Amino acid sequence: MSKQNNRYTVITGASSGIGAATAKAFAERGHNLILIARRTERLNALKEEILTAHPALDIVIKTADLSSVENVTQVYDTIKALPIGTWINNAGFGSYGAVGTSDLDKIRQMLHLNIEALTVFSTLFVRDFAEIEDTQLINISSVGGYTIVPTAVTYCATKFYVSAFTEGLAHELIARGAKLRAKLLAPAATKTEFGAVANNNAAYDYDKVFGTYHTSNQMAEFLLALYDSDQTIGIVDRETFAFRLCLPQFPYAGGSAHNQNVVDE
Repeated sequence: MSKQNNRYTVITGASSGIGAATAKAFAERGHNLILIARRTERLNALKEEILTAHPALDIVIKTADLSSVENVTQVYDTIKALPIGTWINNAGFGSYGAVGTSDLDKIRQMLHLNIEALTVFSTLFVRDFAEIEDTQLINISSVGGYTIVPTAVTYCATKFYVSAFTEGLAHELIARGAKLRAKLLAPAATKTEFGAVANNNAAYDYDKVFGTYHTSNQMAEFLLALYDSDQTIGIVDRETFAFRLCLPQFPYAGGSAHNQNVVDE
């Protein structure tokens, strides 16, 4: 695919971790950026850092709590007129613990952010940009979106949704001959704020808990490899931590004789 660097790359959850590393990686390629997150101070610091290295870029900052669907649609409406080439739905968080002991307020927020915000942004972007050349939608899932991890059942369920939704959307776009491509990145353990938030532990130590993990910069490199490829999935093996690009993983009933047959009247 040819890449048009004068267009904008949108990144949600851009204030830290994979989102911030991805912003820097796309800036290195000359992409203008739209960075969305809750923490204005962090976003402004990231913007200043990127512009110091790449002063010719245009970087748009949008502060919003995307766990509110009203904020999701409002943010989209303020940027949809810009020439967007890539949309990366990275915002999300996890929660560890047995289902019966979970903090329901935290779970509700996770469901809104991991599922609802991603679905609304994806739907709006497809609606408006599906027929624009060289556009990509990249949703961030997890290997927990293909494997049920002990004490993270609800989180994994949100990521199973992200994986199934994105794979299904990828099939749908190809079937209709759209120019937009939908892709999915599925990280394993990555040293970010994820562990601290998921465990409600500000002192969370990846070296003690996991030992083996990727950095945010490594994950940004994997995301760029996915972006450059013609594959739909970029996934990390949870046991070996090897990264590979591949076709969709879930069974797809596109050729079944038992699908709904809608006849136009």
